[in-house]
Amino acid sequence: MTAAALPILPAAVAGARTARPRWERPALAGLLIATAALLLWDLGASGYANSFYSAAVQAGSESWKAFFFGSSDAGNSITVDKPPAALWPMMLSVRLFGLGSWQILVPQALMGVATTGVLYASVRRQFGPGAALLSGAAFALTPVAALMFRFNNPDALLTLLLTVTVYCLLRALEGAHTRWLVWAGVAVGFAFLTKTLQAFVILPPLAVLYAACAPTGLRRRLGQLLLAGGAMVVAGGWWVAVVELWPASSRPYIGGSQNNSFLELTLGYNGLGRINGNETGSVGGGGAAGPGGAGGGGRWGESGIDRLFSGNIGGQISWLLPAALVLLVAGLVTTWRARRTTDSVDGMARAAFLAWGGSLLITALVFSYMQGIFHEYYTVALAPFVAALIGMGVAVLWEERGSAVAAVALSGTLALTAIWSYVLLGRATGYLPWLRWVVLVGGLLAAVALPFAGRAGRRVLRATAGLGVVAALAGPFAYCMTTVSTGHTGSIVTAGPAVAGSRGGPGGMMGGPGGPGGFGDMPQGGRDGGQQPGGALPQGAVPPGQAGQGQGGQGQGAQGQGGMPGADGRGAERPGGFPGGMTGGMTGGITGGMNGAGPGGRGGGAGGLLNGARVSTEAKAALTAGADSYTWAAAAIGSQNAASYQLASGVPVMPVGGFNGSDPSPTLEQFKEYVRDGRIHWFIGQGGTTTDASEGGGRRGGGGPAGPGGGTSTEIENWVKATFKESTVGGATFYDLTAPTS
Repeated sequence: MTAAALPILPAAVAGARTARPRWERPALAGLLIATAALLLWDLGASGYANSFYSAAVQAGSESWKAFFFGSSDAGNSITVDKPPAALWPMMLSVRLFGLGSWQILVPQALMGVATTGVLYASVRRQFGPGAALLSGAAFALTPVAALMFRFNNPDALLTLLLTVTVYCLLRALEGAHTRWLVWAGVAVGFAFLTKTLQAFVILPPLAVLYAACAPTGLRRRLGQLLLAGGAMVVAGGWWVAVVELWPASSRPYIGGSQNNSFLELTLGYNGLGRINGNETGSVGGGGAAGPGGAGGGGRWGESGIDRLFSGNIGGQISWLLPAALVLLVAGLVTTWRARRTTDSVDGMARAAFLAWGGSLLITALVFSYMQGIFHEYYTVALAPFVAALIGMGVAVLWEERGSAVAAVALSGTLALTAIWSYVLLGRATGYLPWLRWVVLVGGLLAAVALPFAGRAGRRVLRATAGLGVVAALAGPFAYCMTTVSTGHTGSIVTAGPAVAGSRGGPGGMMGGPGGPGGFGDMPQGGRDGGQQPGGALPQGAVPPGQAGQGQGGQGQGAQGQGGMPGADGRGAERPGGFPGGMTGGMTGGITGGMNGAGPGGRGGGAGGLLNGARVSTEAKAALTAGADSYTWAAAAIGSQNAASYQLASGVPVMPVGGFNGSDPSPTLEQFKEYVRDGRIHWFIGQGGTTTDASEGGGRRGGGGPAGPGGGTSTEIENWVKATFKESTVGGATFYDLTAPTS
């Protein structure tokens, strides 16, 4: 491979990095505008999306202390179970423009546009504008990216920062620039403040790449890496140092930890626990294979090399993943004769493949084999790596298409992509059945014709290539359009239509026909439940007081097994929802059982672990009456539970036990002290009865189990019930903590 053979590499020609074809700027503007339109379209349909984080955003918009710590409530009782960097942009937006769905989610959408722009800039420097446009389009049309950049989880900012990290590293490699390497370290540091140890996953291949290939002496390379490491520690460690040094008595409890320590949270629940499944404080983790599981993923699906291609996970991220892996190999083979250092065109091209490819491989391996909590939307971190390899690999093979080997590789990659799209589109029963055939036939025709199209003239060649690109992106485009046309709420969300038989998440092997039930079998879609602005119940939610019927879809209504109390296992059909059997056994069970609906449950139960509660006008009025006289207008078990009431009323609600209801915050004695001091007005009770998990039952509707914190949430609830007057407010059970029964 020579510089003359690669005119697509701007470094091959002096000044090429500043020379732009006339079509480039309009094309780039079109890409960014189209990405923004996709991510902003009907953005308010998701309401408060994940109310767990939205409540923290609302708290941070009212209290600077809550802003700094990432507290769940303005009373600063407990933080979310992540560091707060991802919340800060949303908090600032709400401070400026007020509380609402758009104000919370627009910063996330803009991060998606920014990620597309950074990816474009990175690929263009070595491979030209055509490759960069293809990479940008591939990223924007990744279904899980279209989901997560319209949602308020930390993964949006994490993905942006990981993309910035690779970009800065490649800039540093161009001339051993210390400044750019330091900026890469800063990006990783802030990524740590976004989602802790996941930020470090890509560090090993990037650090080795710089140490081996930077065009300077070994001593300087190592010194630069140490300097970048120091920048990373400062950027990510300043907040940790403040939190650890701050007196625990005057700061909020660190949510997700069992000892009120952010370091424990980082290394345990959010760290090594995700790898080995030993997640203290989790209600769904565990390293052993759960019932019906064939391997080491436990309740979060069977782990293994095929995890990212299986079930519903495949439709989130893997449309172009096989092609990216093939193109990575092709790119490395094409550039293998390059010098070790990056002071040549070939060397930088190879470094780009190693940087993006190494980041993809190590992240994919971690996701494939982690045995702790794993959700489909985690795979958004892979999206920029896959997209970059697509643009770069296609560009290299396109320039080398005169070679029979390159032509066959390009055609084979296109055929593989078309076949895999056909498979993925067939997993969603009844979903656009014509499209899978169009994709298959169009992709195979383009693959067969591509090696010969050049002989028929430039127009035919371009038309054939265009057909191939359309065929490759049609499937993910359809999934993206389904995603943006549907509101998503709750803690577990997925892109695209419903897919039966998924095994990647907890719903993959549980809750369907014949599947086991039991505590911890979480719903996979996350679209049922969640509190909308103004207290409206989003599409698919089960109103309190109704039987827990899962909102299914795509025509399958088989009897679901393992529904929790209040779930009848039935699945009504709803386009874009889950197959009835799967949803009846999971979403119906979770929503019905945890919300306290159905037999044994109280109407208007206080919500569940994963989704918010429906807040009545009467409950809102009770919370806001005299709220200024209290630190917390109410307390409720579980963060999603408390978040619904907080968002609906605008007043602080203490989440007892944190997200899972299992954190020892507050202790029973602390809670009693708060009540004696008149700092809490109401306790929102839980309906239903506790059922043994081994019998397919759930837990008390939304209340925390006797978790690692010694069952403090249960102790608090029992004490409240025995001590204070119970009343029904808008269908929910309220206890007035200012009116003891004796």
